[in-house]
Amino acid sequence: SPQAMSHDIEYSEKYADEDYEYRHVILPKHIAKTMTKGRLLLETEWRGLGVTQSRGWGHYAIHKPEPHILLFRRPNNTDPVTGLAPGGKRIDPTGKIIN
Repeated sequence: SPQAMSHDIEYSEKYADEDYEYRHVILPKHIAKTMTKGRLLLETEWRGLGVTQSRGWGHYAIHKPEPHILLFRRPNNTDPVTGLAPGGKRIDPTGKIIN
């Protein structure tokens, strides 16, 4: 089950610029080989791989040399419970505010 494998997943510390909070998630090879390659993952897909994090995070970039490292972002001050950005704005699957 994904839950049984998820303890092998590594999570970076969060880091930020003036707009976004970022983190990266390192999937072990046995999980990475089951994922869809060559495109960004939807939240249901990365959660299905066993990635667990609060709401609002979006998979925004693929690091081609290391596709098993998932790059996530969300707007600063996103509510981790609702997954909404400040002002109740919704966030798209890549972690950007939908205007």
